Amino acid sequence: MKTLLKGKFRSGAAAALLGAGLYLAFASVLAVRAKGDNGAPDLPPVCENIEAPAGNKLAFRVYAVGEQRYRWNGASWDFVEPVATLYTDAKYNVKVGIHYAGPTWESILGGKVVATRVDGCSPDPASIPWLLLQATSADGVLSSVTYIQRLNTKGGLAPTAPGSSTGVMAEIPYTTEYYFYRAGN
Repeated sequence: MKTLLKGKFRSGAAAALLGAGLYLAFASVLAVRAKGDNGAPDLPPVCENIEAPAGNKLAFRVYAVGEQRYRWNGASWDFVEPVATLYTDAKYNVKVGIHYAGPTWESILGGKVVATRVDGCSPDPASIPWLLLQATSADGVLSSVTYIQRLNTKGGLAPTAPGSSTGVMAEIPYTTEYYFYRAGN
């Protein structure tokens, strides 16, 4: 009997910790809403072309750490895919999803969104561009996402030196913030 209660306590404690973690994740995501009528972050003048269209409101923001993968084709580096883990905070404490080819963002709570590039800008020439992407399909907890911004990128650019042989891969570390928008009044 004691063992049975001990097991129930452990599973109950685990469930409580998971619930608390998810609550903190969503509370912190909502708490990081930036300034402006639609909650959007302030962009530098060179990036005004990647503002979310009127009628869209910031739903949440996540922080990503991962890599941009490139393949040497014999003459240049071709972009292959991003591979990143998504977190609620800039210290990467609470994982909320993953990001991969498509481009696709997938939540640990179920649901994903696939998007296509609308426009971009390069405020930091040493990092991959900032982007505005439009959702082409979305489901689950991400079903209301209309647009995504990739901002505050660090790293991720293709190598400048040629590859050692055709087909060789390069995995370049990067960090960024993704801002997810939904239609709103």
